[in-house]
Amino acid sequence: MGNEDFKAEEGDGACAQESAPHADPSDSAHPSMSAHPSASVHLSVSAHPSISTHPSVSAHPSVSIHPSVSIHPSVSIHPSVSAYPSALARPSALSHPSGSGPEDLSVIKVSKRRWAVVLVFSCYSMCNAFQWIQYGSINNIFMHFYGVSAFAIDWLSMCYMLTYIPLLLPVAWLLEKFGLRTIALTGSALNCLGAWVKLGSLQPHLFPVTILGQVICSVAQVFILGMPSRIASVWFGASEVSTACSVAVFGNQLGIAIGFLVPPVLVPNIEDRDKLAYHISIMFYIIGGVATLLFILVIIVFKEKPKYPPSRAQSLSYALASPDASYLSSIARLFKNLNFVLLLVTYGLNAGAFYALSTLLNRMVILHYPGEEVNAGRIGLTIILAGMLGAMISGIWLDRSKTYKETTLVVYIMTLVGMVVYTLTLNLGHLWVVFITAGTLGFFMTGYLPLGFEFAVELTYPESEGMSSGLLNVSAQVFGIIFTIIQGQIIDNYGTMPGNIFLCVFLLLGAVLTAFIRADLRRQKANKETPEIKPQEEEEEEEESNTSKTPVTVSEEHL
Repeated sequence: MGNEDFKAEEGDGACAQESAPHADPSDSAHPSMSAHPSASVHLSVSAHPSISTHPSVSAHPSVSIHPSVSIHPSVSIHPSVSAYPSALARPSALSHPSGSGPEDLSVIKVSKRRWAVVLVFSCYSMCNAFQWIQYGSINNIFMHFYGVSAFAIDWLSMCYMLTYIPLLLPVAWLLEKFGLRTIALTGSALNCLGAWVKLGSLQPHLFPVTILGQVICSVAQVFILGMPSRIASVWFGASEVSTACSVAVFGNQLGIAIGFLVPPVLVPNIEDRDKLAYHISIMFYIIGGVATLLFILVIIVFKEKPKYPPSRAQSLSYALASPDASYLSSIARLFKNLNFVLLLVTYGLNAGAFYALSTLLNRMVILHYPGEEVNAGRIGLTIILAGMLGAMISGIWLDRSKTYKETTLVVYIMTLVGMVVYTLTLNLGHLWVVFITAGTLGFFMTGYLPLGFEFAVELTYPESEGMSSGLLNVSAQVFGIIFTIIQGQIIDNYGTMPGNIFLCVFLLLGAVLTAFIRADLRRQKANKETPEIKPQEEEEEEEESNTSKTPVTVSEEHL
């Protein structure tokens, strides 16, 4: 669709040019003069003598800006936009000032729709995250209702981690092949389907049905987790990407927070299984209705990409994109990037510890404070809400400071400190102390998650954001499964303190490895080395004053 629109606009632009009288060569300095219709961007085509070479056009360093001199093939002849490296170097692309199709890479503007897109994504990510933790937050109640072990209920959470690992590459391929909208629709539809399947498991002997519904939701999660950094890059300008990524991750964390808070309230700890089935059905019906509404919103609101690229880095990413790109070669390049490999391990250790802590929180609190299921959920809520605040603050800070390495390292060290303090205070017998220490831990541990996504995109640019984010999530799922199983066994056999010390040791290892990551901020370099025009809203018109800017030279090294 995007290519057809672009060709149609090319035709319109060409017609407009053909109907205009040819300018005399002496008029070539006029700022409104357009390119000759036959001047396509090919290696062997020279600019027509009547072409106006506007002062804001970035010419190749070796080419003098004179009407009678051939323009380098990578130079855009758009009157108000600097030439962008290879942005128009396609055989079918004509250089004309009226080119405004969805593939016009020489125009940098942000879309007003961008916030609606990221908010809708955040909401259905929230719904999916709620379904991940809704069993773990009332682990003991579901054990009684279905008559299964604690380990079986733990697997309802761990299946989210398990399904992600083999499905990452197929979903990453689908994301590149079919785009954001298709992936969003698929993820939202599967999330909705899984929610309604669970309504068929309201009898104690139907535990396999609830497993099926949870597995469907876990597959939906594969279509969700790798999206935040991709949505931020495709829809948001260079000064907004970290904030947008934080908002996208914010929804997932909010879903986990609600998953800690709501199930203990809706499903009380009672012995009568018939009454218990009634309370569980209320929870399942609510989440089914919400999932359906969000699926409809995704259909209405979610678009593939904005009409114009929102940043220079994204424009270059479009220009360099190849339909024949090999995923194996992309993965090979990522694993040759030592900084990314170190981040892959450290992110997995931190996120894996968070997954284990979230899954086992109910069990740990109940061991020290029997009958406090509701407060166990509130402690989980405190962890997540504090983490959401940390994520938003870190995202805004990154957009302002661009200190990815320093911020990541400080947050990681504070996560370790928070985990140590939480471990030492859990068994003191004062719930209010646990609330404070758990909230402090959550502020840094959960706040680290969007930092990892954005740091990975910086280290791996111009590789696909979906691929780097996907590999980070695979690492998190692998460590999450390992940590949940091992810590669960340690808690059952030796108590909560040895189990938490186990996590502290690996967080210490992660903090040490983070210190060795070099801050090779490639996306920031791409935005700085090519002249950045402050993104405009799509509806704004370009002013004539833009035509008086000083010419800027872009060297081949920058390409």
